[in-house]
Amino acid sequence: MMNKNLTEEYKDFILLHGDNLEQINQINHKVDMIFANPPYFLSKGCSLQINGIWKNFEKGEWDRERDFEAIKAFNYKWLSAYRKVLKDDGTIWVCGTYHNIFSVASCMVELGYKILNIIVWQKSDARPTLSRNYFNFTTEYIVWARKHKHIPHYFNCNLMEMLNGGTRMSDVWKIPFVASWEMQCGAHPTQKPLRLLYRIILSSTREGDTILDPFAGSCTTGIAANLLNRKFIGIEQNKDFLKLGIRRKEEINSPLTADKFLKKMAENPEEIMVMINHARKELKQKMIEKGICYLRAGDSKGSLLVTPGFERMQYVLLHTNGKDCQLFKLKNRGTFQIWTADTLRQYGFSPTHAPYYVVLFFNSKNPIKIIHQPNLKEGSFTYKAKIRPLSDFIGIK
Repeated sequence: MMNKNLTEEYKDFILLHGDNLEQINQINHKVDMIFANPPYFLSKGCSLQINGIWKNFEKGEWDRERDFEAIKAFNYKWLSAYRKVLKDDGTIWVCGTYHNIFSVASCMVELGYKILNIIVWQKSDARPTLSRNYFNFTTEYIVWARKHKHIPHYFNCNLMEMLNGGTRMSDVWKIPFVASWEMQCGAHPTQKPLRLLYRIILSSTREGDTILDPFAGSCTTGIAANLLNRKFIGIEQNKDFLKLGIRRKEEINSPLTADKFLKKMAENPEEIMVMINHARKELKQKMIEKGICYLRAGDSKGSLLVTPGFERMQYVLLHTNGKDCQLFKLKNRGTFQIWTADTLRQYGFSPTHAPYYVVLFFNSKNPIKIIHQPNLKEGSFTYKAKIRPLSDFIGIK
């Protein structure tokens, strides 16, 4: 087995080839987080005929079906070994289905980990289950645990709340399966979506932290880690999968591709949206004083167009000519009122461009910190109201 780093030209993307229990000796410092996608033990060596075509669902010998005791012995061994390279305040995330996840949780408790959450990942685009003897299988489970029961761990609760519209994010995550743009270099049979790793990494690590994946596969963990300014160590026994991981790393060396992937993996079909609205300096200040944002309703014919995503709007961003941006939370998600110009005048405003206006009410006492300063200079479009995802302003480097 090889034990040298296959990507020596990258200091933030280290790959080791071989058995993970042997290669752990190559890791000479402790890591901040571990993400593991171990075998689910689903493969039975069988094929099924679907619409007249035979399909093989065999993933490999590493995924061969085993009894509970063998699965538990496997999980106990690697969870015990990798606990030693995890920092005392570090956390670990382990994926599975009912075939292996109970074993993982049992081993964690025996080894002294403290289980923090069992995340239910609901695939919003899950394929129908072939057999009609069961409910449709649409979920996988992710155990999140910290190394010690009594040593606190890092959790960016504030960021998760903001990404969830200002309320606590639940332990049920509705995230699509792997998309075609994630498989341009090839596909892995158990590949995880970058959107899933995006949320995991942002919630439990800081920029500059080191993330370890002992079952690296095609290195989705590493791609997400590097895009979010984290370091990555991956171990994989299949060299073809590692070559795929290297191609994926080379793919994001292009700034344009990296930016595209970063934006796509931050996308969420249920993501909270932000209303972007330009206002003159004096008007902007008055809006903040009153907690009222308004914009013209409709075109010259008097029609009102509500853009898709408006129902998920929960923040308003006020700016002046693309500068001096301030972000506030709306008092009610996805709702607005239509006021006449006369009604606005009663509140001290001086509207002159239209007879009717869309009015949004926001909490002006608690501005939201903008992590990613937006570029709103778009020529004439700078002054037009628009909605954009919240992730354009928070969560991304």
